[in-house]
Amino acid sequence: MKRILVTGGAGFVGSHLCERLLNEGNEVICLDNYFTGRKSKISHLMDNHYFELVRHDITMPYFIEVDEIYNLACPASPVHYQHNPIKTIKTSVMGAINMLGLAKRTGAKILQASTSEVYGDPEMHPQPEHYWGHVNPIGTRSCYDEGKRCAESLFVNYHDSNDVLVKIIRIFNTYGPKMEPDDGRVVSNFIVQALQGQDITIFGDGTQTRSFQYVSDLVDGMIKMMDTEDDFIGPVNIGNPVEFTMLELAQNIIELTDSKSKIIHMPLPSDDPTQRKPDITLAKEKLKGWEPKVSLRSGLVDTIVYFDELLKEKATTIKVNN
Repeated sequence: MKRILVTGGAGFVGSHLCERLLNEGNEVICLDNYFTGRKSKISHLMDNHYFELVRHDITMPYFIEVDEIYNLACPASPVHYQHNPIKTIKTSVMGAINMLGLAKRTGAKILQASTSEVYGDPEMHPQPEHYWGHVNPIGTRSCYDEGKRCAESLFVNYHDSNDVLVKIIRIFNTYGPKMEPDDGRVVSNFIVQALQGQDITIFGDGTQTRSFQYVSDLVDGMIKMMDTEDDFIGPVNIGNPVEFTMLELAQNIIELTDSKSKIIHMPLPSDDPTQRKPDITLAKEKLKGWEPKVSLRSGLVDTIVYFDELLKEKATTIKVNN
């Protein structure tokens, strides 16, 4: 049994990771300040004696004895990370320093959940790990992009200077149950709008592309990365290389929800990438044969069921309270 710390463990991805690690027989400490995380995402784990929940902000030091650390804490959707950009940068940079310091003191292995946003609006397609990116360092998305880029630098330097066992993954667009309906991500936006019969809002002409991976494929990749040999630190792209335009995504969701929603177009936000697709050659080579298993339509079905139940539950609560 390993003792594992998951920062941001009450978030969308973190809650899935906590559950998976517990199911594999580990002791899990979930750390979250609830800026975007929710207790409801991990409440079903509270009866497990090997699960511990701690309210804490990783911009402040935290002391505990652990074997592994998954550093996921940071708002990940534009709506949330642009709400308080200074806090976002502090979470990425100071949080990384504090967690790396913890790993150094305890000898723990630590994984950094970085992001495809380090590639910015890429001029190379698909994006391999050796590509340095095309990022606006002072744009509206820079608090997240540059914060994550700095965190990667910190991880590499703690490894080189202090022999800390580090792993770096770059997460591409991920979706699935436990997303928030108002988090501003394209999958959740489209599903909620379709279920409520609202117009589906596409920014730009809809020809910009993304590659969507289901959350279980991401969690599998994270755990496999943590288990690689100590001399392999990454970074490694974790994503699904099957590419879809925003129009294709919207049309799939309209069909699967049997919605009457219409598609409308709005101006494209500043610095919004026109294409995003991971080169996962390295991941398939290093992560014990890992590759995405869940197709977009299959994952969307489960995600739509989740949001449908969530919206009905909220509607019932509002009706009772009124």
